[in-house]
Amino acid sequence: MPVQVPLPFVFHGNQDFDTFFAGPNRQVIESLKAFLQSDQGDHLLFIRGESGLGKTHLLQASCRAASRIDRSAFYLPFQEWTKLSPDLLEGLENYHLVCVDDIDSIAGNPDWETAFFHFFNRHREKSKHLVVSARLPPQRLGIQLRDLASRLQSGLTLELKEMHDSDKLGALILKAKQLGFSLPQEVGRFLLKRYPRDLPSLWSFLETLDYASLSEQRKLTIPFLKNHLPE
Repeated sequence: MPVQVPLPFVFHGNQDFDTFFAGPNRQVIESLKAFLQSDQGDHLLFIRGESGLGKTHLLQASCRAASRIDRSAFYLPFQEWTKLSPDLLEGLENYHLVCVDDIDSIAGNPDWETAFFHFFNRHREKSKHLVVSARLPPQRLGIQLRDLASRLQSGLTLELKEMHDSDKLGALILKAKQLGFSLPQEVGRFLLKRYPRDLPSLWSFLETLDYASLSEQRKLTIPFLKNHLPE
């Protein structure tokens, strides 16, 4: 069964493990891959980390990895849970892998907490795999339903670490390669000094630079970069 994602959310086809720059999180990647390939009955893996460290990328990469070994997968983002109904959880226990992004978004909502608790139990009874992400560790999510809070603390928790500038430079060069152009190291270092260092902002600006360089038929140099940096 192919990877599925509920509309109107976007599934990014290029987000797999090969396009994720591991940096200080290489062990997290290896543990996640091992979990996905395991048939030992492990049900839950919890990924925590601040915004912009790649949680969404890893969850979508997990879905792609599962589909490649003929396991059904479903990606469910909770960041905009108001657009969804708890009824969406009905039947998801039949998927080999369910990846739930931003579980902390539903903390304090009794309807969602109850529905997710029942889904969790149905999914575990079928010995399927569940990957959950949040900004905070499971014991600090603010989940009010005690039984659900306990369930979310029952699995392995992996923490994504912040990248140092050397790692971010490597990530920038890899991202540029994925976009189809070469980013010289000196240009990457200049960008890191002059532009917000959170990765989503850097990715967005790289795409802008790529378009601008193609439109103006110019190479990515520091003078070119200076002309396109926002004031």
